[in-house]
Amino acid sequence: MLNDAQLTKDGLVPHGRGRVLIIACGALAHEILALKRQNGWDHLDLACLPAILHNHPEKIPEAVRAAVQENATRYQKVFVAYADCGTGGQLQATCAALGVEMIRGPHCYAFFEGVDRFIAKAEDEFTAFYLTDFLVRQFDAFVWRPLGLDRFTELRDMYFGHYTKLVYQAQTDDHLLDQKARSCAEKLGLAYERRWTGYGDLAHVLGEQ
Repeated sequence: MLNDAQLTKDGLVPHGRGRVLIIACGALAHEILALKRQNGWDHLDLACLPAILHNHPEKIPEAVRAAVQENATRYQKVFVAYADCGTGGQLQATCAALGVEMIRGPHCYAFFEGVDRFIAKAEDEFTAFYLTDFLVRQFDAFVWRPLGLDRFTELRDMYFGHYTKLVYQAQTDDHLLDQKARSCAEKLGLAYERRWTGYGDLAHVLGEQ
């Protein structure tokens, strides 16, 4: 992996000295790139794995392992921008075996809101269905069509009958995304709540790299 930030007038920076590779879920690419721009984190490089892996979380640990092993010698440090993401602790075990850090928390909904705050609310919000900016944009591709709701709308109540509200965790102040999130709630037959989170813990952990 080579990019302009790794070049000096004398050539490649030896062994990626001073550079950090962020191996991230593709669902976080937009947010990580925005944080890089806002904060001038030019020492961070980004490599994203397909966001669709979330539909098969058992595949995430091996995909992360392969990405770390492919790139580790090229960088001073590798950081994994995933939470557990449904892997049942297997991703944490993989990262520990590889000697790399990852984001604390069960999933991106938690670290966007702030893991401690999210956990404190969990018992009162077990009937909430969460969307982030990415999932609002990709609602049809990641929710509606994979569940077959584009073909069999009668399945909606089977999948979402135990939910009471859709919580849109907004990373950005985007009126169009707000409108689309509200439409997603209507399609699922759920009450709607927009909750501003910004980048939450993601900003803090990347700032430490």
